[in-house]
Amino acid sequence: MPKSQWLLLGGDSLAGKEVRDLVDERKLPVVLRLSSSQTSDAILTEDEGELSLMEPLDGNLLSGAEVVLLAAGADLGKEALAMARTLKPRPSFIDLFGDFEDLPESVLRAPLLEAAPPVHDANSIHTLAHPAAVALTRLLLLLHAVKPLRGAVVTILEPVSQQGKPGIDELHQQTMSLFNFHKMPTAVFDAQVSFNLLPRYGEEAPVSLEHGELRIERHMASMLGPHGVPLPSIRLVQAPVFHGYCMNVWVDFASRPAPEEVSAAFSEAGIDVRNADVEPGSNVSVAGQSGLIVSDIQWDRAGSGGLWLWLAFDNLRSLAENALLTAAMLTKEKESR
Repeated sequence: MPKSQWLLLGGDSLAGKEVRDLVDERKLPVVLRLSSSQTSDAILTEDEGELSLMEPLDGNLLSGAEVVLLAAGADLGKEALAMARTLKPRPSFIDLFGDFEDLPESVLRAPLLEAAPPVHDANSIHTLAHPAAVALTRLLLLLHAVKPLRGAVVTILEPVSQQGKPGIDELHQQTMSLFNFHKMPTAVFDAQVSFNLLPRYGEEAPVSLEHGELRIERHMASMLGPHGVPLPSIRLVQAPVFHGYCMNVWVDFASRPAPEEVSAAFSEAGIDVRNADVEPGSNVSVAGQSGLIVSDIQWDRAGSGGLWLWLAFDNLRSLAENALLTAAMLTKEKESR
């Protein structure tokens, strides 16, 4: 049986590299062709001793793909979508970063949380839900199933990798500049991120921190609404870390469940629950790992039904997994027609 053909635009991006690694790691039965986010020319790249061909984007490359994963930014994504309008059959498009989520044909996707695929057609753009929204929604749904929730408050610590390689590079360069008493680069954040915590970026930053916060809220509203779970109050804070989200979560139960009920619900769902005698979830411990880590679960000493917990997960791994799950579902749909 011939393998499915998928095209990854932005195979050289952080998210693109994570997708490539997962395809190889899980030995998926697909041919993954690559296109660069940096140039329209064919280039040969080397990563950890392995050579990869980044092909130029054109109609022939698109026409041979069943699924196209958009991980190269809005400009190249627009170019690919324009080329695909004349193709029959048209490939399915997956938007990893939400560059096209405001279009009417955009459909929000979070395969792990879907009881059934949302209604869509051949022209739909499948926009992946923000990884922080997916993780937090999954957590709240599990807790609400134990005992109904009255509300939740969450502080989300965001890694610079959410801004792609430019964010990684700027944090690194800022740190080196501070050690060497040089002027810091601020093109991405327009503020000092190194050794700092930020509730907002500088005025000249190309994308605001509030933009990400509002995006998380929108996606959570869509995913929690059908289940009657109250939308949490969230605050997004920029942290001086490269990868991995950590969240300080407070939930309020209508009536307190037994502690073992909470731990059991997490464990049965495949979540790594870490007690006081185990290293807590952190940016370091989640690096390259699938799933969620929950640690430091404790009742609010102020009383009522409040429960504190600490949540950690790898944002790039989560995004890549959702991309590949969505691609597999779309491929299966095409094969069944």
